[in-house]
Amino acid sequence: MKKLIATLLCCASFNALAQTEITVPVSLLDPTNGDTPIGTVHISQSPYGAVFTPKLKGLKAGIYGFHIHENPSCAAAKKDGKTVAGLAAGGHWDPTHTGAHKGPWDDSGHLGDLPALAVSADGHVQPVVAPRIKNIESLHGHALMIHAGGDNYSDHPAALGGGGSRMACGVIR
Repeated sequence: MKKLIATLLCCASFNALAQTEITVPVSLLDPTNGDTPIGTVHISQSPYGAVFTPKLKGLKAGIYGFHIHENPSCAAAKKDGKTVAGLAAGGHWDPTHTGAHKGPWDDSGHLGDLPALAVSADGHVQPVVAPRIKNIESLHGHALMIHAGGDNYSDHPAALGGGGSRMACGVIR
Protein backbone atom coordinates (compact mmCIF):
# COMPACT_ATOMS: atom_id res chain seq x y z
CA MET A 1 0.00 0.00 0.00
CA LYS A 2 2.84 2.42 0.87
CA LYS A 3 4.41 1.79 -2.55
CA LEU A 4 1.11 2.54 -4.28
CA ILE A 5 0.71 5.82 -2.37
CA ALA A 6 4.34 6.78 -3.12
CA THR A 7 3.80 6.00 -6.81
CA LEU A 8 0.61 8.08 -6.93
CA LEU A 9 2.32 11.00 -5.17
CA CYS A 10 5.27 10.74 -7.54
CA CYS A 11 3.05 10.79 -10.62
CA ALA A 12 0.93 13.65 -9.27
CA SER A 13 4.10 15.67 -8.64
CA PHE A 14 5.40 14.89 -12.14
CA ASN A 15 2.11 15.98 -13.70
CA ALA A 16 2.21 19.25 -11.76
CA LEU A 17 5.75 19.88 -13.02
CA ALA A 18 4.73 19.15 -16.62
CA GLN A 19 2.10 21.88 -16.59
CA THR A 20 0.91 22.86 -20.03
CA GLU A 21 -1.66 25.47 -18.99
CA ILE A 22 -1.59 28.54 -16.77
CA THR A 23 -4.45 30.91 -15.92
CA VAL A 24 -3.49 34.46 -14.97
CA PRO A 25 -6.00 36.75 -13.22
CA VAL A 26 -5.77 40.26 -14.71
CA SER A 27 -6.81 43.60 -13.17
CA LEU A 28 -7.04 47.18 -14.41
CA LEU A 29 -4.40 49.15 -12.54
CA ASP A 30 -5.47 52.05 -10.33
CA PRO A 31 -2.94 52.96 -7.63
CA THR A 32 -5.31 55.59 -6.19
CA ASN A 33 -8.59 53.67 -5.85
CA GLY A 34 -7.40 50.06 -6.03
CA ASP A 35 -7.14 47.62 -8.92
CA THR A 36 -10.27 46.16 -10.56
CA PRO A 37 -10.38 42.54 -11.80
CA ILE A 38 -11.30 42.32 -15.51
CA GLY A 39 -10.86 38.60 -16.19
CA THR A 40 -8.12 36.14 -17.03
CA VAL A 41 -5.57 35.25 -19.66
CA HIS A 42 -5.21 31.52 -20.25
CA ILE A 43 -1.72 30.45 -21.40
CA SER A 44 -1.23 27.08 -23.08
CA GLN A 45 1.60 25.41 -24.93
CA SER A 46 1.32 24.51 -28.58
CA PRO A 47 3.84 23.23 -31.14
CA TYR A 48 3.85 26.81 -32.49
CA GLY A 49 4.67 28.56 -29.22
CA ALA A 50 2.74 29.83 -26.22
CA VAL A 51 -0.93 30.64 -26.86
CA PHE A 52 -2.42 33.51 -24.82
CA THR A 53 -6.23 33.38 -24.74
CA PRO A 54 -7.71 36.45 -23.02
CA LYS A 55 -11.12 36.36 -21.37
CA LEU A 56 -11.26 40.04 -20.45
CA LYS A 57 -14.13 42.51 -20.03
CA GLY A 58 -14.30 46.28 -20.14
CA LEU A 59 -11.53 47.03 -22.64
CA LYS A 60 -12.35 49.55 -25.34
CA ALA A 61 -11.95 48.54 -28.99
CA GLY A 62 -8.39 48.98 -30.19
CA ILE A 63 -4.85 47.62 -30.19
CA TYR A 64 -2.92 47.22 -26.93
CA GLY A 65 0.74 46.50 -26.23
CA PHE A 66 1.12 43.11 -24.50
CA HIS A 67 4.27 41.93 -22.74
CA ILE A 68 5.78 39.65 -20.15
CA HIS A 69 7.55 41.82 -17.57
CA GLU A 70 10.50 40.68 -15.46
CA ASN A 71 9.09 40.84 -11.91
CA PRO A 72 6.10 39.01 -10.36
CA SER A 73 4.37 42.20 -9.21
CA CYS A 74 1.70 44.56 -10.50
CA ALA A 75 2.21 47.10 -7.72
CA ALA A 76 2.70 50.79 -8.31
CA ALA A 77 6.10 52.35 -7.63
CA LYS A 78 7.61 55.81 -7.70
CA LYS A 79 9.55 57.19 -10.66
CA ASP A 80 10.83 60.77 -10.65
CA GLY A 81 8.63 61.43 -7.61
CA LYS A 82 5.42 60.26 -9.31
CA THR A 83 3.45 57.09 -8.66
CA VAL A 84 3.40 54.86 -11.75
CA ALA A 85 0.86 52.02 -12.03
CA GLY A 86 2.47 48.59 -12.45
CA LEU A 87 6.03 49.90 -12.27
CA ALA A 88 7.10 47.20 -9.78
CA ALA A 89 6.75 44.70 -12.67
CA GLY A 90 10.04 46.06 -14.00
CA GLY A 91 10.92 46.10 -17.68
CA HIS A 92 10.13 43.64 -20.43
CA TRP A 93 11.39 40.13 -19.71
CA ASP A 94 14.75 39.91 -21.46
CA PRO A 95 16.57 36.82 -20.09
CA THR A 96 19.40 37.04 -22.64
CA HIS A 97 19.92 40.78 -21.99
CA THR A 98 19.46 41.90 -25.60
CA GLY A 99 18.29 45.34 -24.52
CA ALA A 100 16.22 45.58 -27.71
CA HIS A 101 12.46 45.82 -28.24
CA LYS A 102 11.97 44.05 -31.57
CA GLY A 103 8.73 42.14 -31.28
CA PRO A 104 7.63 38.55 -30.88
CA TRP A 105 9.14 37.25 -34.12
CA ASP A 106 12.72 38.54 -33.83
CA ASP A 107 15.16 36.34 -31.90
CA SER A 108 17.45 39.31 -31.20
CA GLY A 109 14.96 41.15 -28.96
CA HIS A 110 13.16 40.80 -25.63
CA LEU A 111 11.60 37.37 -25.11
CA GLY A 112 8.76 39.15 -23.28
CA ASP A 113 7.60 40.98 -26.41
CA LEU A 114 4.23 39.45 -27.31
CA PRO A 115 1.93 40.10 -30.26
CA ALA A 116 -0.36 43.07 -29.56
CA LEU A 117 -3.87 42.43 -28.28
CA ALA A 118 -6.71 43.36 -30.61
CA VAL A 119 -10.06 44.17 -29.02
CA SER A 120 -13.07 44.24 -31.34
CA ALA A 121 -15.99 46.70 -31.15
CA ASP A 122 -18.02 44.11 -29.23
CA GLY A 123 -15.22 43.68 -26.64
CA HIS A 124 -13.87 40.32 -27.85
CA VAL A 125 -10.11 39.99 -27.38
CA GLN A 126 -8.34 37.81 -29.96
CA PRO A 127 -5.93 35.09 -28.74
CA VAL A 128 -2.27 35.53 -29.73
CA VAL A 129 0.61 33.10 -30.27
CA ALA A 130 4.12 33.92 -29.05
CA PRO A 131 6.28 31.70 -31.27
CA ARG A 132 9.53 32.20 -29.34
CA ILE A 133 8.12 30.97 -26.02
CA LYS A 134 8.60 27.22 -26.24
CA ASN A 135 8.16 26.41 -22.54
CA ILE A 136 5.41 28.16 -20.60
CA GLU A 137 7.00 26.96 -17.34
CA SER A 138 9.59 29.71 -17.88
CA LEU A 139 6.82 32.32 -17.49
CA HIS A 140 6.28 31.62 -13.77
CA GLY A 141 7.54 34.43 -11.57
CA HIS A 142 6.86 37.21 -14.08
CA ALA A 143 4.02 39.67 -14.76
CA LEU A 144 1.73 39.86 -17.78
CA MET A 145 1.16 43.51 -18.76
CA ILE A 146 -1.33 45.24 -21.07
CA HIS A 147 -0.34 48.76 -22.15
CA ALA A 148 -2.75 51.58 -22.98
CA GLY A 149 -1.46 52.05 -26.54
CA GLY A 150 -0.47 49.85 -29.46
CA ASP A 151 3.02 48.50 -30.13
CA ASN A 152 5.16 48.95 -33.24
CA TYR A 153 7.85 46.47 -32.01
CA SER A 154 10.61 49.04 -32.24
CA ASP A 155 12.38 51.53 -29.99
CA HIS A 156 11.84 54.27 -32.61
CA PRO A 157 10.22 56.74 -32.79
CA ALA A 158 9.19 56.01 -29.17
CA ALA A 159 10.85 53.67 -26.67
CA LEU A 160 9.33 50.20 -26.24
CA GLY A 161 7.11 50.51 -29.29
CA GLY A 162 5.19 53.50 -27.98
CA GLY A 163 2.95 51.13 -26.02
CA GLY A 164 1.90 53.76 -23.53
CA SER A 165 1.15 53.48 -19.84
CA ARG A 166 0.73 50.23 -17.95
CA MET A 167 -2.99 49.68 -17.95
CA ALA A 168 -3.73 46.12 -16.75
CA CYS A 169 -1.60 43.42 -15.18
CA GLY A 170 -1.54 39.91 -13.74
CA VAL A 171 1.14 37.91 -11.96
CA ILE A 172 2.03 34.57 -13.53
CA ARG A 173 2.20 32.09 -10.64
